[in-house]
Amino acid sequence: MQNKLAFLGPRGTFSEEAARSLPIEMPIDYVPYPSIIEVLNAVAKDEVKYGIVPIENSIEGTVNSTLDWLIHEVDLPILAELALPITQNLLVAKREQPLQLSAITRVMSHPQAIAQSFHFIRENMPQAVVENVNSTALAAQTVSEHPEEPWAAIGTRLNADIYPLEVAQPQIQDFSNNYTRFVLVGQEPLPLPASDREKTTILVTLPEDFPGALYQVLAAFAWRKINLSRIESRPTKKALGSYFFVVDIEQKMDEVLLPGAFAEIEAIGCQVRQLGTYPFYMQKVNS
Repeated sequence: MQNKLAFLGPRGTFSEEAARSLPIEMPIDYVPYPSIIEVLNAVAKDEVKYGIVPIENSIEGTVNSTLDWLIHEVDLPILAELALPITQNLLVAKREQPLQLSAITRVMSHPQAIAQSFHFIRENMPQAVVENVNSTALAAQTVSEHPEEPWAAIGTRLNADIYPLEVAQPQIQDFSNNYTRFVLVGQEPLPLPASDREKTTILVTLPEDFPGALYQVLAAFAWRKINLSRIESRPTKKALGSYFFVVDIEQKMDEVLLPGAFAEIEAIGCQVRQLGTYPFYMQKVNS
């Protein structure tokens, strides 16, 4: 199998931009898939070697479909993480006379992109119907295929290079510090350059009827001076009020500190599953 990397398509999505921004040190082919779940399933079924999926946005929070599928449906280690700056743009079909925002009847994009631009839409296009689609690029493609309609898409400026579209309004996201974290998953390692920041992600299942268990989990890291950058609960899907805890640890797996913390956590009846230990990269905003 060739070195293929799946991303949420079609061409022109932020996922493709993230895939091409990763510092992968080998030749690789980029393959679009129509949904996040299909990206992850393609890797799990060995259709492709690697996949990249969004996992968290600085404005809208966790991409639940990604996290839940990694927890419940596939067993794919995280190989790397990339934080990508996200700039949302309002895209319309090219026409002789500019399309006024007040004339737009439909705005479509991925739910995350729409949520990140909520205030702009409400203030400038309150008359427009908002439609969720699988990706920003699919929205751009749809708008380009119906140039006679007063429709608009929200997405990356790259779409204006791929489709016969123009940017009606740039940078419409509600907050300027808009980043999305993407994770690279795969069945086997791949060559990546060293990073000055490494992370380890684990999944912790607490024992039932054990008061203070979460406190003891956190204490196992605290007294070892291990920094946690994120802790989030997700339902186990077994019963109401039953949760996993996803924990991001600000260091790579070692031979002493993390194994000791995991052993202490397991000693009180918790289950610990490692989701990956990997380098973290951040792409800077273009000036």
